Amino acid sequence: MTLQERIADVEGRVARACAASGRDVGDVKVIAVTKYVSLKTLAAVLEAGLEDIAESRWQDAEHKWKELGDKGTWHFIGHLQTNKVKDVIGKFEYIHSLDRLSLAQELHKKADAAGITVKVFLQVNISGEDTKFGLPPEAVPGFLREIASLHRVKVIGLMTMAPHEGDPELTRPVFRGLRELRDELNLLALTPEPIQELSMGMSNDFEVAIQEGATQVRLGTVLVGHEEGA
Repeated sequence: MTLQERIADVEGRVARACAASGRDVGDVKVIAVTKYVSLKTLAAVLEAGLEDIAESRWQDAEHKWKELGDKGTWHFIGHLQTNKVKDVIGKFEYIHSLDRLSLAQELHKKADAAGITVKVFLQVNISGEDTKFGLPPEAVPGFLREIASLHRVKVIGLMTMAPHEGDPELTRPVFRGLRELRDELNLLALTPEPIQELSMGMSNDFEVAIQEGATQVRLGTVLVGHEEGA
C-alpha cells in the first residue's frame, strides 16, 4: 500500500470505531509514529497532512528534528532518561511518558529555565507487566500530589500500552482501566483542570482503544510503514 492508501485505510477504521461507540471522529487524534521510517518518509508524512508525529528516542530523532522540526507537532512517546530532558525540552510539545518524580523535577527545571510549560501524559502500567514502564494505577493519585507544585509541568492526560495480543479484543480491559482511572482522578480533582486526554492504542489494537475512549492513538506500521535501518 502507498502512504496515501494507508492514511485512507486508517481514517476509515477510525471512523468505524467511532461510529461503533457513538463517538465523534473529531475527538480522536491520530499520531504518526515515525521512529521506524526515514527522513524522506517523514517529510512525505508531513506533506500528506499528518501534523502530529512521534519519536521515542532522541538519538534517532535528532537528525529528523534538525531538518523538519519547524513542521508539525512533535510528541515524545518513549521512555525518557532524565539526562535527555535537555535535548527534548522545547522541541517536543508533548511528553507521553512521565513515570517518576525525578523526571518530573527535571522537566520542570528545564522548562522553567526556558520559560515554557511542558504538556505531559502520565504513563500508567495498567497491565502490570514487568517489561513495561509506568506507574502502577494505585500510585497515580499520590504522584499527582507530589508534583502539584511543579507548575511548569502540566498533566493533560494518561498513557498506557497494552500487551500485544493476537486478538485485539483481549486488550479491552487495559484500555477501559485507563479510562476509568482518569475518571476517578477527575473526581478527586488533583489537577488544576480535569484530565482529558487518553493516549492509548497502537497499530494492533487502536480500534478497541478508540471504543474505550482513546483521544490519541499512536500509529506506526499501519499508517507510515516500517523501513529497515531507518
